[in-house]
Amino acid sequence: MWQLFYFPLCPFSRKVQLVLSEKKVPYTLQLAYPWEDDDRFHALNPAGKTPVLHHAERRLVLIDSQAICEYFEETESKSPLIPGSAAARAEVRRLTALFDDGLYGDVTEPLIYEKMKKRLILRQSPDSGVLRAAMRLTHEHLDYLDWLIDNRRWLAGAQLSLADFAAAAQLSVIDYLGGIDWSGHEQSHGWYRVMKSRPSFAPLLSQKMEGLPAPRHYADVNA
Repeated sequence: MWQLFYFPLCPFSRKVQLVLSEKKVPYTLQLAYPWEDDDRFHALNPAGKTPVLHHAERRLVLIDSQAICEYFEETESKSPLIPGSAAARAEVRRLTALFDDGLYGDVTEPLIYEKMKKRLILRQSPDSGVLRAAMRLTHEHLDYLDWLIDNRRWLAGAQLSLADFAAAAQLSVIDYLGGIDWSGHEQSHGWYRVMKSRPSFAPLLSQKMEGLPAPRHYADVNA
């Protein structure tokens, strides 16, 4: 069986979990904090980054969330997540990269550093200026999500796709860290509630970061 090395607030591990669940691929979770010395984990990925997907019987190791998702898109016919024409698939990949790189770099990564790593690892206080900048950029990204939802059924087009799960994975971590104010973003908020209501999302809502509790509303699919 596949074993996924992850930590609870890794958005890329969350993206992979969503894809595996949507495609009904059995897997188990193995906690791996990249900042800790874990010989087994670093033997699988010397770069020390999550997610890593390991299948011992097949002697197969998959690294990088997009590479993992593309692997299962090619090998599992259930629930295609990069569907449609070549142009449609290019749009899915464009948006997935935008959320994986842009939303993560602008918002998720700074919040993880300021609210998780500083608190749990460095024992420092967060920088209020960085937090304010992240909140401002969150609104800019939500403005774009609002526009996509106003003009399409799903983020990349007529069908649910990997782009939706990539965005939802990032937003779930941002939400856990208290970084979302949905005011003025009814379209994005409604779409996110739909994503949270999917069975594949339920395991994410139950995952907790030790020493860092989630906001009270976090696991409420109607919030």
